[in-house]
Amino acid sequence: MEKQPLPTDDDRTGTTEAEFNGYAGEESQQGSSEPAARAGWNSKIEYFLAQVGFSVGLGNVWRFPYLCHQNGGGAFLLLYVLLMLVVGIPLFFLELAAGQAIRQGSIGVWKYISPKLAGIGYSSCVVCFFVALYYNVILAWSLFYLGNSFQSPLPWEQCPEQGNVTVKECEKSSPTSYFWYRKALDVTDSIDETGSFNPYIVCCLLAAWTIVCLGMFKGIKTSVKVMYFSSIFPYVVLFCFLVRGLMLDGALDGIAYMFYPKLQIWADVQVWRQAATQVFFALGLGFGSIIAYSSYNPKNNNCHRDAFTVSSINFLTSVLATLVVFAVLGFRAKNKAMECVVRNVKQLLEQANSGYVDNNRMPVFNYTDPSSVTIEDYRVWFTQHGNIITGNFTDCDLEQEMQKGVEGTGLAFIAFTEAMSLLPGSPFWSALFFLMLLNLGLSTMFGTMEGILAPLTDCFKTLAKNKTKLTIFSCVIGFLIGLLFTQRCGNYFVTMFDDYSATLPLIIVVVFETFSVSWLYGADRFLDDIEAMLGWRPHVIYKYLWKYICLLAMLGLLGATVIRMFITRPTYMAWNEAKASEEHLKYPGWALTVLALLIIFAMMPIPLGFIHSVLQDRMKQTSRDTEIGQYSIVSTDDKCETPMTDMSELDQRNRAAASSS
Repeated sequence: MEKQPLPTDDDRTGTTEAEFNGYAGEESQQGSSEPAARAGWNSKIEYFLAQVGFSVGLGNVWRFPYLCHQNGGGAFLLLYVLLMLVVGIPLFFLELAAGQAIRQGSIGVWKYISPKLAGIGYSSCVVCFFVALYYNVILAWSLFYLGNSFQSPLPWEQCPEQGNVTVKECEKSSPTSYFWYRKALDVTDSIDETGSFNPYIVCCLLAAWTIVCLGMFKGIKTSVKVMYFSSIFPYVVLFCFLVRGLMLDGALDGIAYMFYPKLQIWADVQVWRQAATQVFFALGLGFGSIIAYSSYNPKNNNCHRDAFTVSSINFLTSVLATLVVFAVLGFRAKNKAMECVVRNVKQLLEQANSGYVDNNRMPVFNYTDPSSVTIEDYRVWFTQHGNIITGNFTDCDLEQEMQKGVEGTGLAFIAFTEAMSLLPGSPFWSALFFLMLLNLGLSTMFGTMEGILAPLTDCFKTLAKNKTKLTIFSCVIGFLIGLLFTQRCGNYFVTMFDDYSATLPLIIVVVFETFSVSWLYGADRFLDDIEAMLGWRPHVIYKYLWKYICLLAMLGLLGATVIRMFITRPTYMAWNEAKASEEHLKYPGWALTVLALLIIFAMMPIPLGFIHSVLQDRMKQTSRDTEIGQYSIVSTDDKCETPMTDMSELDQRNRAAASSS
């Protein structure tokens, strides 16, 4: 039998605790009419594509490789796997089971467990909306670069000239940095300078929201058709890049730097925080999208196996993306380092010909042919004599080149584009890469929007009857608010939203989710419900993981995040046009206020939902007391029979009257 609709607050008033002893308790629904069957997936493949497409996103490509490289390489991988096994997968399983059992979106699920917890679902919706606002801007940037990839040479391969003179901003930086900051974003020097709207990005943002709207037009029935392409195509591209990347000079160097283990990082609390945060966001916990997607599953679906399968695919995708990124960046770094060597050796040759260099300090390698000098030979010579000889000699460190621009938008739109411009047939590889980013983002956007639309349509019948209009309205609102990010300073707002609008609220949401299931509802009862649903009982270890390990881990992550926010003033990466370089700037006071309001607004539904439920309960109790009071004011001195007269007392009076007669 299909899951019955969630009871309303009024229906819950007279319901005893026993009636909620299980999610699908038909006994508590007796007398109610059978609802229309909930929409479902046509096949298991569709469900997997949706869940994998949502969880595997841009972070797997441009966040995970950076964290892995910065935090100990292979050692970070082991730490990541450990946290995924003891925290990530159990929480992922919890959300899958809750959605599948109750067959509602995030609002309905937590309201069903307790009306006081409905705010958790609303907070998830708010965070999803914040994420959708800036995430689609990244898709707009991808569309812009995709459109510019169909030309040869690529517009970011060379610096432009003005009157036969190379533009200084480009000459001081690089063609890819110049194109990103000046041509694509036309960015200001700080967040305080707003600037005008960028018409190209506005058009691309409109196109991005149009694609999302068309994909979500008929709910999962249309979005899943797009996911057949958007979820599979990125893997095809990643494998193509991996094969091509491994054939490049310097690829193995990049991978070696990537996976070189640094076990000492396990003693760093910040590394644990970053690993836990990445596990948290990689699986998409707290958004409500996992719950929404699993709610369309049949009740007997093996969600336990799904939790391990999707998590494993997510992790392997991150590793695959890391191999690709560092194979290509290794090639780029090798080229950069070799350019550095050639430039320095040419300078050394000029110094030697002018007689400024002592013969005892001359290198043993063949400096008359700069291109034949290896990086290792040059660095050995530089370490011994580079700082002694007059001249502007620099160290050519492959490791430093690997660390430049390997995170976030810097990786996708600067470092990776520069590496692709060095490949033969660069327009083809560029178009392939940005089409991959677009599809990665689309599948995640579909899940994010489902995390907004499914809970609202489940809880409000009017919205359910007009879901298409709600979808269109949400996309229009998203586009209009998203115009904020298309200003010249829009990139800085994207950074603000990405760093602060979701992180803290989502951690709080998951803390409440874990606490409500494991302690308020009861981990044993939850396992009973899963057993009734699947036909077998998951291992008891989940009880202790949910009640203690996961909850304490999330509280620790929450504490570490809050402490870090208060100890270190939030900063953002800005582009200085005069210096033609990036620099860290502190957020101004008004920006910190906006940042705080974003966090407060996302968290506010939790206490408001609790207060609203408590007030409703008190109003109902007051109404019942008033009703009782109206009956109790009737005088019973004459022993008349009133509706509130105790029935046993009436029986005694009737028997006494009968005996006297």
